[in-house]
Amino acid sequence: MSTETESVDLVDDATVKNVARAALCAALTGAFAYVSFPYPLSPAPVTLQVLGVFLAGLLLGPVWGGAAMVLYLTAGAVGAPVFAGGEAGIGSLVGPTAGYLWSYPLAAGVVGALVHGRSVGPLGAVGVPRLIGAMAVGVCVIYAVGVAGLMAVLGLSLPNAVLTGAVVFLPAEALKMAAAVGIVRSDRLTAA
Repeated sequence: MSTETESVDLVDDATVKNVARAALCAALTGAFAYVSFPYPLSPAPVTLQVLGVFLAGLLLGPVWGGAAMVLYLTAGAVGAPVFAGGEAGIGSLVGPTAGYLWSYPLAAGVVGALVHGRSVGPLGAVGVPRLIGAMAVGVCVIYAVGVAGLMAVLGLSLPNAVLTGAVVFLPAEALKMAAAVGIVRSDRLTAA
């Protein structure tokens, strides 16, 4: 009777690394959600969650960046306190800020696609204008779905929803874009 066994790889190393990176970006986005404060000009709070969306798209590309945000939403839906201010549960995914949350996988995918195209490569070769442009399009996706959510849940008019759900956040989004560029351009950040 032989006791030898053969090694079997169920999943290749690249997939394992990408799943781990997606989980890390989802967790980072959840941590960023704790940096949250009410904004008197809007029914939505100011948070750092969008920085997590940017980083997922920039670092992981369209597929795995979007997957990271799906994982983030799933974790919050099943009860992990990863939404703004430590909120959790399905209620957050149908409340006033639900549109913003639902937009995250799409926005991360769009950012990743605009920066990387079909294959994820090193970000050092990507120019800052392309990074900023991709994140600006990602913000447009987030605002479009977020504003629609505000209109549906709170019954706001389109002009009021655009003003209170998008325009008032533009300065904060510019700071998050600058932070994302600084992070991905950091000499300490290396892709292994």
